[in-house]
Amino acid sequence: MVKLTMIARVTDGLPLAEGLDDGRDMQDAEFYKQQVKALFKNLSRGQNEASRMSVETGPYIFHYIIEGRVCYLTMCDRAYPKKLAFQYLEDLKNEFERGYGNQIETAARPYAFIKFDTFIQRTKKLYQDTRTQRNIAKLNDELYEVHQIMTRNVQEVLGVGEKLDRKLLPLYAWLLLRLLSPDSNPPFGLQWFCENSISLSTFHFNDASPSFLEVSQMSSRLTSDTRIYADKARDLNRQALIKKWAPVAIVLGVVILLFWARKKIW
Repeated sequence: MVKLTMIARVTDGLPLAEGLDDGRDMQDAEFYKQQVKALFKNLSRGQNEASRMSVETGPYIFHYIIEGRVCYLTMCDRAYPKKLAFQYLEDLKNEFERGYGNQIETAARPYAFIKFDTFIQRTKKLYQDTRTQRNIAKLNDELYEVHQIMTRNVQEVLGVGEKLDRKLLPLYAWLLLRLLSPDSNPPFGLQWFCENSISLSTFHFNDASPSFLEVSQMSSRLTSDTRIYADKARDLNRQALIKKWAPVAIVLGVVILLFWARKKIW
C-alpha cells in the first residue's frame, strides 16, 4: 500500500508537492517524512547518481525516480509490488511535467504546487488495491521492468559510520522519546525539538554524534526494554488491583450468600 508521496526539486531539495492526507493512519509518519527530506538533501548534493532507486527503511521502502531535475518519491509497505510503485511514480511524473514543467525552475517557496495533491490522491486510489484487473495487467506488463533498479538500505544512503548532521539530531532525540513512551506522545512535539536548541547531552550526543546505524540499534534496544517494562508494569498494576478489591469482593460475596441462604431457609 502507498503510504507517502513527495515531490522535490533535485538541485536544492526544495519540496514542491506532497500527498496532504498521507501518513494519517501511520505511526511516526513525521519521522519518515524527515527521512525523505534527508534523502532529498543528499540528492541535492549529488551523493546518489541513480535516477531510479529503492531504499529500505524499517517496515517500509522508498521508491524514487529523478526526471527533469525533479525527484518523485513514494513510500510503500515492503510487500507492495515494486513494479506498481514505479508505474505510480511514472503517472505522477507525466502529469506533473504536463501541468508544471515550465514553472519548476522558478518555484521559490516550498510546496508551490500543493494543488497537485488532488491528482496524487486520485492516482493513489487507483494503485492501492493490487488485485484489480487494471493493476494485474500492469504487473504482467513485460515491457516495464524494474529488476535492474537497485535496492539499498536507508542507512547506506544516509551514510553508515559518518557523523550525523547535527540539524538532524533533534529528530533522533524525539524518536528516542517516542520509543520510551510508545503509548503516548512525548512531552514536546517534533516541531519543538527542531525549532529549539535542545541540550542533547541528555541523550549522550554531546561529544560524538552517533551514526544512523548506532541510533537504530539504540532504538531497537529501547523498544525491547520498553516492552519488557510495560509487561512488568501491567502485572504490578494487576496485582495491586487484586490486593485492593479482593477483600471487598469477598465481603460482598459473603453478604450475597447470606441473603440467598436466608431466603432459602425462610
